[in-house]
Amino acid sequence: MAKIALITGATAGIGEACAYLFAREGYDLILTGRRRERLEKLASAINSQYNVEVAIASFDVRNRDAVVDNLNNLPDDWKKVDVLINNAGLSQGLDPIQNGDYGDWETMIDTNIKGLLYVSKVVSNWMIANKTGYIINIGSIAGKEVYPNGNVYCATKHAVDALNKGMRVDLLQHGIRVTAVHPGAVETEFSEVRFKGDTERAKKVYDGFEPLVAQDIAETIWFAVSRPAHVNINELVVMPTAQATATNIFRNTN
Repeated sequence: MAKIALITGATAGIGEACAYLFAREGYDLILTGRRRERLEKLASAINSQYNVEVAIASFDVRNRDAVVDNLNNLPDDWKKVDVLINNAGLSQGLDPIQNGDYGDWETMIDTNIKGLLYVSKVVSNWMIANKTGYIINIGSIAGKEVYPNGNVYCATKHAVDALNKGMRVDLLQHGIRVTAVHPGAVETEFSEVRFKGDTERAKKVYDGFEPLVAQDIAETIWFAVSRPAHVNINELVVMPTAQATATNIFRNTN
């Protein structure tokens, strides 16, 4: 069997771009996400373009039982995962702490932190048994600095940064590599989700400069994964040329 990559949040954006890139490199894929129809469409498109096997598992990473059941019910051959890309994550709302929405907070914490943990616990044990593996955790520039009204989202991505370091320490003796990729401004569905479907507001986030696209991050992930086995890239912070910090972006208004 070919090498296997398991990608969470594969229905759009960075996850989808990773699916195509790893298929191009000959990996069989386990694609997960909440939207089954999108997973099926993506699997069909990859199957028609690349000679790889694709398995799909539709669940919400916030649901621990769904994560454990869906992953453990995969055939044994599919549990020989070489690469886990913890991509599922989101931001909701952009309010000062005193005006924050409880539901938004819980969604971000449950997805960005707990969901990552649920998936990682299952798959890391497979990797330990297989004596090989590579975990990629998708963080954010928000995990490196805090910006106005970013409070809880920034806190969740700081947690991802800490968990990435903790995984690296705990899994060191098992030879499992662990890397965090922290993107800056990437034009995906991210802002549309943050603003709850307000496409006009989301579009304005990227006005006046050229943001990263999902393919940029997928290629960065592949660079890390494709290093020799004795090389571990602990973390990478990747931003558009026009961006210096989370809030310092040069916009051409001409």
